[in-house]
Amino acid sequence: MNRIKEVLQQKGIKQTWLAEKPGKSYNMVNDYVQNRQQPRLEVLFEIAEILEVNPKDLIKDK
Repeated sequence: MNRIKEVLQQKGIKQTWLAEKPGKSYNMVNDYVQNRQQPRLEVLFEIAEILEVNPKDLIKDK
């Protein structure tokens, strides 16, 4: 599970903006945000860099 949705909400960023940054489709980013699919590790690190957060901040603790 990831926290991408929560981080986007905290920063006031839309999914469409995030989808444009790494060149992913909106549908792919939406799948990440809805936790239907988890990003590959390198994509997770790229998203963390774009959002200016630690990659650990995008991962939920169990």
